[in-house]
Amino acid sequence: MNDRHSLRALVSVSDKTGLEAFVRGLTELGFEILSTGGTRRSLESAGIPVTDVTSYTGFPEIMDGRVKTLHPRVHGAILGRPDLKEDAEAMAQHGILPFQLVVVNLYPFQQTISRADVTIPEAIEQIDIGGPSMVRSSAKNHAYVAVVTKPSQYDETLNRLRTGQMDETFRRRLAADAFRMTADYDRAIADYMAKITSGPEMESRGFPERLVLSFSRKQELRYGENPHQKAAFYVEDHPPVTSLAMARQLHGKELSYNNLMDLDSARAIAADYTDPAVCIIKHSNPCGCAVAETLATAFDRAYEGDPVSAFGSIIGLNRPVDRATAEAMCNPGRFIEAIIAPGYDADAMQILTTRPKWKASVRLMQADFSDAGRGEPEYRRVSGGLLVQDRDDLPQSESSWKVVTERQPTAQELVDLRFAWTVCRHVKSNAIVFAANGALTGVGAGQMSRLDSSFIAAHKSGARSQGGVVASDAFFPFRDGVDEAAKAGIRAVIQPGGSRNDDEVIAACNEHGMAMIFTGIRHFRH
Repeated sequence: MNDRHSLRALVSVSDKTGLEAFVRGLTELGFEILSTGGTRRSLESAGIPVTDVTSYTGFPEIMDGRVKTLHPRVHGAILGRPDLKEDAEAMAQHGILPFQLVVVNLYPFQQTISRADVTIPEAIEQIDIGGPSMVRSSAKNHAYVAVVTKPSQYDETLNRLRTGQMDETFRRRLAADAFRMTADYDRAIADYMAKITSGPEMESRGFPERLVLSFSRKQELRYGENPHQKAAFYVEDHPPVTSLAMARQLHGKELSYNNLMDLDSARAIAADYTDPAVCIIKHSNPCGCAVAETLATAFDRAYEGDPVSAFGSIIGLNRPVDRATAEAMCNPGRFIEAIIAPGYDADAMQILTTRPKWKASVRLMQADFSDAGRGEPEYRRVSGGLLVQDRDDLPQSESSWKVVTERQPTAQELVDLRFAWTVCRHVKSNAIVFAANGALTGVGAGQMSRLDSSFIAAHKSGARSQGGVVASDAFFPFRDGVDEAAKAGIRAVIQPGGSRNDDEVIAACNEHGMAMIFTGIRHFRH
């Protein structure tokens, strides 16, 4: 090895993205490169001069590479402070040569455990030991050593080395990123170990004894729910491919807090249907929703659900937007804030970004609608704590449904009851949904009284509710809600049942000649 005053970099990485160009740049700056195992072989195959760490430590890699950098000459070279007399004397006595740069990232533990077929031994083998030790040592001694832990840092590190700007402020920033990485890594291991050692009861419920969440800031938002509130969007380290976190913005103004809330609702509702479906969201509630044979027809019928509320709304579609649908969206007098869909035809993209008055501002989002994040837990912050629950993803099975009235629903009524029941679980409680012919005609949401929600749904529906159906997210505690629906021309009801006044409600339906189904499942959404 070169003398004590040479520049040295220790390089040992699992993710080799961009590594060759980065290390070649280091050698051009005069760095001697020390490396281990697969990293050394990768650099050597690229023709980059590398010194094997074992030749520096005088101790071979053992146990199939499990032990290679856990050596005093490695950690002394990282932790040593050459301008301190005691450290300098110890380094000289033991032949320790200081490193100025440590480039390390870790075994892919998180990616390994995300595999459905991973075994416990496979997961355990991906727990890195030497890597985190080197990262933490370097980060602690950042006054003397720069620690680089991710490929996205390579370019800036090289530029600063070339221009003499490798100052302590930058090294401290690198150290902060390094400690964050090891903290996230250890947290993933701790969570995994807790999961595989939890008792049967907790394992079946899926709630760990200790919950530590890690999110990274994706973007700062224009503002929060109101302009005076600051806001940002944070995403999970490994978000589901169907989540809003993985959506791409193709066009339009910067997103706001409310945009993201409504986009998530629009995507979730539209994804619940297999036929072409369109959902129109206002303040996290659907004001229109429809299924049809074509997407354009579904849009027209969804928009008719509440044209007044649809002004300035968020649109979710479970098919790529085509020309006919885009044309319908651009009809005079319509204004759309944002659209989320699996994609956009070239014609649709051209229409939406050139024709309407709101062409420059409309946010066009592309997302995966295949699963809508089913099975993911929901978190809600309360003062001093966090509420966690399973998502309300219970399959829409009809095995528990029971017709409790004298009259059975007709075939068309049954189709509409299925449709209304599906969308009802996405509406804020107390939720009342009127529907007819595969489309919402009126929604009552977020009211303190179910009767008030029924009044609102009937008012929104007007004459369009004649011969339609109603879905209620929870049982009708009194017959008044059914009576109100009957006045509006509703012919069939779907609700969970379970009230002590069920007999009274059933009797009301029979008096009005209405059919009613009890599902046995409640869908409160607070």
